[in-house]
Amino acid sequence: MDERSDHVIIVGAGAAGLMAARELSRAGRTVTLLEARDRCGGRIHPLSERAFGYRAEAGAEFIHGDAPVTRGLLAEAGLAAQSIAGERWHVDNGVFSRRDPADRQMEQLYRVLAELDADLTVTALLDRHFAGAEFAALRDSVLGMVKGYDAADPDRASVFALREEWMGGERGGQARIVGGYGVLLDHLVAECRARGVTFAFEAVVTAIESGDCGALVRCADGRTHRADMVILTVPLPLLSSIALPPAMRAQVAASADIGFGNVIKLLLRFERRWWTAMEARDLSDVLFVLSDAIVPVWWTQHPDDHAVLTGWLAGPATDGFAALDDQALVEAGLVALADIFAKPVTVLRQELTAAHVTDWARDPFARGAYSYATLATRGAQDLLARRDGGPVLISGEALYRGRDMGTVEAALASGQQTAQLILAR
Repeated sequence: MDERSDHVIIVGAGAAGLMAARELSRAGRTVTLLEARDRCGGRIHPLSERAFGYRAEAGAEFIHGDAPVTRGLLAEAGLAAQSIAGERWHVDNGVFSRRDPADRQMEQLYRVLAELDADLTVTALLDRHFAGAEFAALRDSVLGMVKGYDAADPDRASVFALREEWMGGERGGQARIVGGYGVLLDHLVAECRARGVTFAFEAVVTAIESGDCGALVRCADGRTHRADMVILTVPLPLLSSIALPPAMRAQVAASADIGFGNVIKLLLRFERRWWTAMEARDLSDVLFVLSDAIVPVWWTQHPDDHAVLTGWLAGPATDGFAALDDQALVEAGLVALADIFAKPVTVLRQELTAAHVTDWARDPFARGAYSYATLATRGAQDLLARRDGGPVLISGEALYRGRDMGTVEAALASGQQTAQLILAR
């Protein structure tokens, strides 16, 4: 096979695939992008403005931390990021507080984390160091963060992987892209098209074969594509659904050592921002509401004044909602809001003007939301990223070794790194 790899097929037009396509096409390589959906973006899914009054995000929404690749692309495209600001409220049995009940014990948690010299799961950490009744609030807070933010199973999640996240804070803060992730997608797609990248949609890849002349990619509709190299950027659960060259069996098996959590995201639009008019407290600048309701996490679009609340259910808790259809999930969201704000659910139903539900586990081309690290993940990442001379490389957020695994930044950085690996040959 020619060492130059003039033609590269990329499977998946999400953030990693688009970034790899852009880098390779910039360098003069011929690139074909095969995407199973009828759109680009993958787990980035901006909705049309019609339903919500802006391009609401059914998928990824925030920029987390420094995110140098993401912010570099924004600067290049003349786009902007808006740091998020507003109050974070904790609700316990109907009582609103700006303080997490576990705040006073966080320093003790940080001391234990700093002294750890061997990795262990989150469950083991809590059982070993914080089993007493006096730590109940701390355990609830940690488990809520692991399950809700990282979409992780605490019985599998690596404490070492989460330690920097917990102790380091959000370097660079959190932000939203002005106009949403859709404008960044538009920029990447335009860059790719301008450099001759070929897009093939509704191309469900079922097999990749390797040979002396490169790779043959087979699609479910009978189409085939040949190339010198293939970059596979599909979400982890889909690796086992594609027949890959026998030499990659160990890599596919290793993917099971990387956690992959689910998220159910509810977007609810109301006639007005009723939560800012509560008599008991001033919630005019509320951003996040964290509770013990059936859908525990909610946020607003503050400082924008859209009358939209986003509900978030993540991790193992989503298993209990697997049998519910979209209408039932919307109803669960309304019941949760009624519980949190002590407001009749009948009134909320009347004020609801639009709703959108995304259960990423039900999406056949995602089967979940994003990855998290287990005790075996770093070794699995090494194996998945390895190339033993074959024509197929694996890329995506799950292979990112930085602290922001599972984010758009991780996907963009991984796609960029994989492209650079090919260009360096």
